[in-house]
Order: sequence, then C-alpha cells, then structure tokens
Amino acid sequence: MDAPKRNIELLCPARDYRAAIAAIDCGADALYIGAAGFGARRAATNTTEDIARVVDYAHLFGVKVFVTLNTILYESELAEAERLARELIAVGVDALIVQDMAYFEMNLPIPLHASTQMYNMAPDTSRFLEECGFERVILERALSLDEIRAIREATTVDLECFVHGAICVGHSGRCYLSRSQSSRSGNRGECSQPCRLTYDLVTERGETLIKGKHLLSVKDFDLSERIGDLIDAGIMSFKIEGRLKDDNYIKNVVSHYRRAIDRALATHPDCRRASVGRSEIEFTPDPKKSFSRDGGEYMFMGKRAGVASLLTPKAVGEYIGCVATVTKRDFRLVGRHTLNAGDGLCFITNEGILGTNINRVEGNTIEPNRMEGIKPGMEVYRNYDHRFTQSVERSRIRRAIDAVCLLRLNSDGITARYTDEEGYSVEVTRSTALDSAKSAEKMRAVAVEQMAKSGDSIFRVTQVDVEGCEWFTTAKLLAEVRREALSRLAVERFNGHAHARYVRVENTAALYPLKELTPRHNVVNSLAQRFYTRHGVERIERGLDSMPTTLGYEVMESSYCIRREIGECLKRGTKLRDELYIEHGRHRYKLKFDCAKCRMSLIDCSKE
Repeated sequence: MDAPKRNIELLCPARDYRAAIAAIDCGADALYIGAAGFGARRAATNTTEDIARVVDYAHLFGVKVFVTLNTILYESELAEAERLARELIAVGVDALIVQDMAYFEMNLPIPLHASTQMYNMAPDTSRFLEECGFERVILERALSLDEIRAIREATTVDLECFVHGAICVGHSGRCYLSRSQSSRSGNRGECSQPCRLTYDLVTERGETLIKGKHLLSVKDFDLSERIGDLIDAGIMSFKIEGRLKDDNYIKNVVSHYRRAIDRALATHPDCRRASVGRSEIEFTPDPKKSFSRDGGEYMFMGKRAGVASLLTPKAVGEYIGCVATVTKRDFRLVGRHTLNAGDGLCFITNEGILGTNINRVEGNTIEPNRMEGIKPGMEVYRNYDHRFTQSVERSRIRRAIDAVCLLRLNSDGITARYTDEEGYSVEVTRSTALDSAKSAEKMRAVAVEQMAKSGDSIFRVTQVDVEGCEWFTTAKLLAEVRREALSRLAVERFNGHAHARYVRVENTAALYPLKELTPRHNVVNSLAQRFYTRHGVERIERGLDSMPTTLGYEVMESSYCIRREIGECLKRGTKLRDELYIEHGRHRYKLKFDCAKCRMSLIDCSKE
C-alpha cells in the first residue's frame, strides 16, 4: 500500500469576514482569525457569530479555521477565556492557537497549536510540546533552514512557519520592549511597535556613534522562492503574516503564494494540497506591489547583516530608478519602469524618506504634487501602483470545486447524479412521463449545456454524460434539477466536515527542558503554573508582564545584532570594544551580546 500523502497548507490571515472570504477565494487552505478577545492583535477582533459565518464558507472547500487566543492570561481572565474558547468550539472552528498553558489545563475538546509566542526555537522544547499533545508547533521567524531541519528530526508534530510579512525583531513571546515603554504589551495583544522608532547608538563613555536611525527595524519576510526547500525540511503549513492588512493585500499576496505552493507541489508527488477548489483571478499577483519593507529572507540561510531598514520603518515599495535632473515643477527619471498618474513615490535620503504622488507623466518626466526635497541622484521607489491596485479591486475572483454529472433520461422521468472531486455525491430524480425526442443529438446538446452550468454555486462542472437522449425533456426541468442537485451537494460537503469529539493524549511523564522559569517565561496564572509543575519545573518566578517595572530586566532577545549590522561584529576582530547602549528619549537599553549563540539582548536601563 502506498504511503499517505502529506498535506501542504497555505495558511492566511483574516482581519474580518470580508478578508477571510477573499483569502479563501484566492486559494487559502486554512485561515487564522482573531476572536472577541485574548488575541495578539487587539485591533483585529471578530464576534463569534462572524467567525461562525467564516467557518460555514471555509468548510465547503475543506479550508480550516484557526482562532488566535494567543495572549497570556491573568487569573481574573481564566473563566472568560475558557467561556470564549468553548463558544468558538461550538461553532466549529478547527483549532485554537495559544500561548498560555492555561488553555491546556481547561481540557478543551479541540486541537491546540503552540503559538510562535511560546518561543519555539529548539528541538527539545518542540518535542516536549508534541509529547504534551499539541497538534502543531508554530516556529519562530528567526530560525534558519538548518535549525528547522533539526526540529523536524527531533519531532513528528505538524510544523508551521511564517513565509511572508513583517518580522518581530525580538524572539516571539520574549519581547517586553513595548511593555518597558508603556503599559502596552505585545504579550497582551497591544504592542506599540517601539522597534520601529529611531534610536541613538551610544557607548558607555557617552559617545554617540549613530544618531536617529531605526536601529531595531528589520525588513519584511519573503520566502516564496523557498517553498520547496521548506517542504523538504518538513514544514507542512506556510503562514502569511498580516491580520491587520486590507483586502487588496490579502488578494495579491495569497494569490502569489497559492501559485508558488502549487509549483512546489508539482515536484513533490508525495505531497498534496490541504483543501480543494481552483481559484480564478483576473490579475497577475505581485507581492512587491503590496505593503512590504523590502522583503528578504532574514536569517533563513544563517546569521547575516543587511536585514535592517535603518532609514525608515515604512514600506518603500519597488525600485524604480533615480532622479536625473530637477526643475521647479518636475524631475526626469532614469529607469525602465512605466509610471502613471496616481502612483505613490518615495525617495531615499540620509535623513529618511520623502513621499509624494504623481500628478502627470510624460515619458521619463514626472510631475509630482510636491517637489520639496527632491534632488538629483536620489533613488526612487514606487510604494503605490495605482493601476495595479485598481486591477486587484476590480478583479472577479471565484473559487470552485470540480464536479461531474451523469444524467439519465427514460420514459418515466430524469435522474441527475453530481459527484465532486472528493467523491461527495448526490442524486436528484423527477418522475414524469417523457415523450420521444425528435433529435437525440439535439437533446444531448441541450442536456449537456444545461447540466454544465454552475451559476453562483461553489462548483465547476467539468463533464456531463447523458444516457437516454432518445427521450425529450425541457431545459426548464433540467435547470430545476441541476440547481437542486448542486445545492444539495454543497450541503453534503458541509455535513461531511463535521468533527468527532477531540480527545487530547498527554504524556504526563514528559519533562519540560528547564527546571526553573524566569520572569521572561511570563507565567502569570495558577493553571499555567500547574501545567509546568506537573511536567517537572521546580521553581517559577513571577511573569515579567505582571511586574510594575521592567528596569534591570532583559526586555528583548534577538537573532538580529546591531554590531553585525553595522560591521562591528565581536567575532570578526572589531576595534569597537566599548559597552553599547541604544537610547530613545528617556528610554535606554544596554546591549548584551552572546557570541556563542550569535544573539543580542536588550537590558532595560531607562531613566525613572
């Protein structure tokens, strides 16, 4: 018997119901969406009723719906969090993405996915999560391909990784930078994104080495050319970041990754797509046309420099060319791209970026709506392509499931059987006396035409076989039977997705890799404490998010390193041996370098 094929999943974000439908129609195999609370994106919440609507549509295509309940929970929130979780389970969501081990103690009858906020970076912790009964481990964005392979070798659990979008410069779940500057915490879904601010780099002697640069702002992710490598490394779910992104972003980026994954599947016969239905779109996807901070591969091929965007934390878009000459009202561009009125441009300067829109284009001469600051030699980027955006907005998008029809005609009536690509089938019969057809060929042609129509259903009828063409029936009756059959087939598909009650199997003898948990592990409730104690942890310190101050504590750990980025790596013989700090206003952080692990940490030394 042949081994079962591995399911490969394109996992897409959904800000709301509209974005969810767009993602499904463009080819998502699964969605992740925020509920009414306890999600790591406080600005992306949805009612349980809206999530139920998403589930109903998604399940028609075998698309799964995962809900993000991935913040830490305080003791006073445990009952409400459990109530919400059970409410979501009742409407048929497929899994919960969680950070806090309290959910594990609630005995919820649904698969749990270990959020990237669980600091999933090592084989031993990933293996522990598998032994505890987590269905999936979501990996940290900063892992290299070799590190992913090592985790796969140590586990059999489903592995999910991010492939596109923004990167948290701090290791997920261990970043308290926002909490150190305000009451807002990323572990509570309210990150203020202080990593995108400007900082000064200073020495312990007070010398300013770099002033006013975005020293912690790293470029976005784009691993669309690495899908095959990741499949070979054991990844089964490919995740697009962006639960706050608009519908055009979703349509464009999801369509791009659908094509990339389908290309990879064509060369991996041991794998198959995780859902069904072919998507039809009327535009050519291009991720460079959507919001992106100059997407790259970050640490995928190992630690490297050139991953930061020191001049701006914003999306600069696609490179267009450079400014050749300037007049009072326009400039001439050296470049090969075609620009249009309505496009948005930005110009790179030593102080940051300038932005403007185009009023008029004549050849390589561009008239923007403002000329202030534009100088010869400046690099030009297009961060808004007006025509492309319009093409995405106006594109008709449809996802449909292939089905075939067998129509039988006889003297006593007609029977139509529709069967879809997964084998779901329905049969509809009309008992009525039929007369002989004047022309069997004409009857066949009418029958094929009518039964092949699919209207606004979720099906695409690819084949119609007709038996008994010597009998005549009306196009009206055929259409009536077809509509009923396709409607019933959709119901059959929906009912076929019903879940059996999920029972988690936990290896209670599994030991957590550490005996002591520090404040950075962020255990702040009794249920999480009970979980870790049961699995061998002997000492648990109070979680950092529950403390009144972060002063003196490590508030970020990162695979990104400022020294490496500016060419002053300690492992490569730098002359800069001073202790280094970064400062923004009254906030000051000591930089700590672990050269053995090639990591950088920030210690909060801010002024009171």
